[in-house]
This record gives sequence, C-alpha cells and structure tokens, in this order.
Amino acid sequence: MALKKLLLILIIIILLSLFFFIYSAQLPKIEEKGTYSINFMGEKVGYEEYTWQTTEEGYVLSMRGKMTKPVAMEISRLVIRLDKSFIPQGFEFRGSVSGVTQEIESTILDGDVTNTILIAGEEQMSYVKIKRDAVLLPNPLFSPYMVLTKKYRCMLTEKIDISVYIIPQLEIPCTLEPSEDDPCTLVMEFSGIEVRLKMDQEGRLRTIVIPTQKLEVVLDNM
Repeated sequence: MALKKLLLILIIIILLSLFFFIYSAQLPKIEEKGTYSINFMGEKVGYEEYTWQTTEEGYVLSMRGKMTKPVAMEISRLVIRLDKSFIPQGFEFRGSVSGVTQEIESTILDGDVTNTILIAGEEQMSYVKIKRDAVLLPNPLFSPYMVLTKKYRCMLTEKIDISVYIIPQLEIPCTLEPSEDDPCTLVMEFSGIEVRLKMDQEGRLRTIVIPTQKLEVVLDNM
C-alpha cells in the first residue's frame, strides 16, 4: 500500500515537472531590458522602459513610458512583433497624446496592414500596403529604433535604402549608413531629418541623437 502511494506521488511530481517545463518553454525569453532617458534641449523630459524578447516566431519589443516635451505623451503599452527576419507582424499601442486617449491595433501580413484606431472613444479603420520589410516607427517614440540596431548590429558597410512606416499614418523612404568613423553608429536620413543611432557590438541601442529636433535619448546605467 505504501509502495503504491509512493509511486503515485512520484507520478504526480513528474507530471507537474513536465507541465512547468512545457509552460516555461512557451514563454518569451527576456534577452534584454532597460530604461531610456529622453532629453530635449538639455532637459530630461521623459523616459521609456523596454523589454526585448525572443519567441519561437521571432522577436517582441514591449515598452511603456512618459514624455512632457516636445509632445506630451503617456504610453501604457506598446508592442511590436517581428518574425525572425525582423519583418513586422503586429503592433499595439495604448496611451494618450496631448491628453487625448488612443488605442491602435495593427495586423501586418506581407506588407498588408489593417489598423484599428480608437481615439477619444471613436473607432476608425484603415487599410494600407507597405513594403514587406518596412520599419515601424510610431512617432515620437524612440525604443522602436532598436529594431534597426538589432538587425544590422555593427555590420553594415555601405549606405542602403530602407522604408519607414510612421505607423499608422504614412510610409516614407529612408537611407541608412554606418558613420564614417564608427561602424557601431548608424546614420538615418528621412524627410530632411538626421537620426544617429549608437549601439554596442551586440546591437544594444545606447543613444539616439536627432540634432535638428534638439533631442537626445540615452540608455541609463551605460
């Protein structure tokens, strides 16, 4: 009788261990997380907390934060989902811009985008076609720039043309090239704006500088 009880207990332990192993294997792996300080005209005006995760399908960037200048924003949730080739698959945003609450959910399949937008309680839908490998850059947020540093790291050797989707508004052409004196600094140019992205060897985005807008975003505890 005691032996049967012991066997039953061992079977339960094995099943529980197997359950927790399968459950933990399904959870996204947290590879990186941190906080960016947002500085405008030399003054700290906000922050963004981010998490970069790996899944079976690809990658997930999540963030939250707040900014008072040059645009007042509160971000309670932002999520960008990518496949293993950094092709965007989905986008979520919840927060407020200049005091107006907004929610955006976007599904993306081979460049076909369906946006569901809820602004101040009113729902709108939009359908657009973008380049399949367009980079999602919700304006004026900064953590999404790390998709570029994760993708190219310090290995880009020449200027390339890419496409940027200022989600959910419009798609614009952009150039990207390594700095002349530092392959770990990428220089973006679009619509007359230069953005400098400084990273480390692992593609961890360290600083973002936008000179014309007097903005500098710095990873804390560098």
